[in-house]
Amino acid sequence: MSNLNIVILAAGKGTRMQSALPKVLHAVGGKPILHHVIDAARQLQPQNITVVYGFGGELVQQQTPGTDLRWVLQAEQLGTGHAVQQALPSLPAEGKTLILLGDVPLVDVAACRAMLEHADQQLVVQTFIKADPCGYGRIVRNARDEVVGIVEHKDASEAQRQIKEVNTGIMAMPNAQLKTWLGKITNQNAQKEYYLTDIISLSVLEGRPVIPYVVKDAWSVTGINSKLDLQQIEREYQQRQANSLMTQGVTLLDAQRIDIRGALQCGRDVVIDVNCVFEGNVILEDGVYIGPHCVIRDATIAQGTQIAAFTHVDQANIGKDSKIGPFARLRPGAQLAADTHIGNFVEIKNATIGLGSKVNHLSYVGDASIGAHVNIGAGVITCNYDGANKHKTVIEDHVFVGSDTQLVAPVTVGHGATIAAGSTITKDVPAETLTLCRARGQRSIQGWKRPQKVKK
Repeated sequence: MSNLNIVILAAGKGTRMQSALPKVLHAVGGKPILHHVIDAARQLQPQNITVVYGFGGELVQQQTPGTDLRWVLQAEQLGTGHAVQQALPSLPAEGKTLILLGDVPLVDVAACRAMLEHADQQLVVQTFIKADPCGYGRIVRNARDEVVGIVEHKDASEAQRQIKEVNTGIMAMPNAQLKTWLGKITNQNAQKEYYLTDIISLSVLEGRPVIPYVVKDAWSVTGINSKLDLQQIEREYQQRQANSLMTQGVTLLDAQRIDIRGALQCGRDVVIDVNCVFEGNVILEDGVYIGPHCVIRDATIAQGTQIAAFTHVDQANIGKDSKIGPFARLRPGAQLAADTHIGNFVEIKNATIGLGSKVNHLSYVGDASIGAHVNIGAGVITCNYDGANKHKTVIEDHVFVGSDTQLVAPVTVGHGATIAAGSTITKDVPAETLTLCRARGQRSIQGWKRPQKVKK
């Protein structure tokens, strides 16, 4: 079993966010900031993860699922040292602890893993060289270039403020020493807070060298304190997602104009046009084309399918070699077989569409089962709601439904039937008939033959 423990400091109020929502619950890439940090922590496979929370209380817990998480309340925000003190009872006497920050979403897991190689016996501090270090704690080194302390900006002398190497807040150390050091820190400083960084000087006093781990990726140590910070991190996150997709072979017509707010899995030769948004879990199989300005959420789109511009797909599955849109909307429960055509301003909800079927113009199909090789004309509506309950429409294979038809559910249209344009269907339609319902009333014509295309 791993001897690693991880403590995530997530108690800050985030006043500069100007929001009633706790800072750590604001989203980056469609996922709360804190969830990014927890996911990074899980990659390190610790024996436990302790989250120190404060502002937002139960809301932070409610929106952060996970049976592997331990929650500790920091009722008063008295500094980072005080926050870790609250977590001490959840830490075993042996082992090591990694401290992460709940507002730093782009954690470098590889850097953390490298730090932990030395944390069984020594204190390891992650640092960064920052051109403008204003506001950051400075890393103080002696003449032998050894780390001897961290001085917070408000407590630093003018000479110390010239130091460019800063504290990232991420550190790792043996549990036994951490428990001892936290019992010795005080709040004798400009902010009257208990600084976790004071353990550096305590380690040095004990003759335990402090190991600095200098990271080069600025974004991996950048915290979020304002909506401006949030927007900058969001764009960096999206650029990283775009770069990863292109490395896999995905063609992005403009890598600056894509938003991934979940997990996007792509096959070979996928092409994505501009201003598309992917939410939840989306799978695009080989050869899929996504036109501009589409929103795809929790969907699987099979190989060879083309999604035209301004199409919304939400909790739907699309079979291979289909053509969808433009301006189509597939709502939850839409299940499309291969080679289906869903055209402009068509809405599909909780319905199955069979092999090779077409719903091409301005139609609504809800709570329905559509067979194979069915043609739905323009302006067709399945009237599925009676004001209290939903009812199902069943259309069997090879049916032709003329334009401007209303199918009042529950109703079944038999195999091979044709419904004339402008009909309101309230009764089941027999197979292989022409059915029309206009001013003279609904009637079915036995033996009627559908017109065939003239071969040229």
